[in-house]
Amino acid sequence: MKSWKIAAPELVLTRLVLTGLVAGLFCASAMAQANPNNSTQNPYVGSVEAVAVTPGVRPLALDDAIRLGLENNLALTLAHLNEESAEAQKLQLANALLPNLSLHGETGLHQLNLRAGGFTPETLIKFGVPPAEAPYYPYMVKVDSTIGQVNLSQALFTWSGWDVWKAAKANQRAAYYASQSSRGLVVLNVGTAYLQALAASSQVDYAEALLKTDETLLYQAQEEHKAGTAANLDELRARVQYQTQQLSLIQSENDFKKAKIALNRQIGLVPGQEIQLTDATPYADLAAVTIEEAKRQAYASRQDYQQMRQQILAARLERQAAKHERYPSLSFRGNYGVTGVSGLIYHGTFTAEGSLTVPIFQEAKFRGDRDVAVAQVDELRSEFNDLTNKIDQQLRDSLFDLQSAAELVRVSRSNVELATKTLEQSTDRFQAGVDDNLPVVQAQSTLAQAQNQYVRSVYQFNQAKLGLARNLGLVDTQYKNYIPMGSGGSSGQQPQGGK
Repeated sequence: MKSWKIAAPELVLTRLVLTGLVAGLFCASAMAQANPNNSTQNPYVGSVEAVAVTPGVRPLALDDAIRLGLENNLALTLAHLNEESAEAQKLQLANALLPNLSLHGETGLHQLNLRAGGFTPETLIKFGVPPAEAPYYPYMVKVDSTIGQVNLSQALFTWSGWDVWKAAKANQRAAYYASQSSRGLVVLNVGTAYLQALAASSQVDYAEALLKTDETLLYQAQEEHKAGTAANLDELRARVQYQTQQLSLIQSENDFKKAKIALNRQIGLVPGQEIQLTDATPYADLAAVTIEEAKRQAYASRQDYQQMRQQILAARLERQAAKHERYPSLSFRGNYGVTGVSGLIYHGTFTAEGSLTVPIFQEAKFRGDRDVAVAQVDELRSEFNDLTNKIDQQLRDSLFDLQSAAELVRVSRSNVELATKTLEQSTDRFQAGVDDNLPVVQAQSTLAQAQNQYVRSVYQFNQAKLGLARNLGLVDTQYKNYIPMGSGGSSGQQPQGGK
């Protein structure tokens, strides 16, 4: 943070630059995209306070999760505090430009040495002291005085100061847009965490369904082996498949529990709070949008784009302030009050003075301030041009991701249907004694892979839609249009595990 001064009698105007604050928020945004799980490195995965524990299981919809995230997320709380800090600094500068009125009063006992002040017997005689008493006059005197006065000061004209004031207002608006950008990132991260938990829940459902199928096949293989109609190898193969699916279920349940804990951390729930996800994520297509339409919407809605524009405006005003430092400044200072010996006669006193300050030669300072301000404007313009290209890139990437994710959902859904039919037919052949259970085990493995891929593809598709909403600057207000949540289950498709 850089500061500089505009000279005026008893007036110092400090330039308020929020570049460090905004840069910090940009860094936080970048870390949120990387999404590390350490809240000391990425505040978006942490929360400032924990909501009271609810006995039993707490139902949690996506709307509730986002509401709690906006209330308790650590990054958004810090962004609001930075916004309040910018407002406070603007008020501090306003106080330097507005009239300042103060009341001053004092009373005290003073001991004075008249001889040290230049009083001699000859001086005392001139003040009316009799010549015979002058040599013996006490030169150490005590005075009990009281003073009361009202002081007023006002910067009447300081062109550079008004430029700095307008720059502070632009910086405050930049801090507001930075806070709104953090709000969008909170919605994006909470929504992503909720979708991750839903995907983990779907994996558990699929794993449980396959485990029931494996349990049935293991029982059948045992009975056929006892009856002598199947080899012991079929029973062993079925037991291995059953235990393998048990391992898969254990891992899926562990992933689901960790996903819920991560979601709790982002929205202010204690990690130990049991939650039940009440929304589902059915597959829903999104209306096609062209890149030109997306760019127009992003430039109008994205908070980081508006934030950068306000930063550039503030930098231009600061550059003008550096130029106007050469201009004279005019100020007024005065007071009115009473002064006298305590308890005796008081006399009115007043002061009224105006000051005109003209900088004569501070060329090195003026040129240095100008060069710094110009460099800051050029730097922000370069960043703004890069941000424009970055928005274009992000939108194109989001549209490509959305298109490819939709194709992945279509293909993976077809794979699940084909793998389910294959498992059903292999199971029928095994039950009829036409074949052993090796094709059944292979079909189960294929179905498990197809189901996992389907869950991942649905998650990727919904995440791509959230990412597009974020890149358009609409995720915090229109996320429901991009992720139409259902209810009653954890997945948009019922688990399939064969017969």
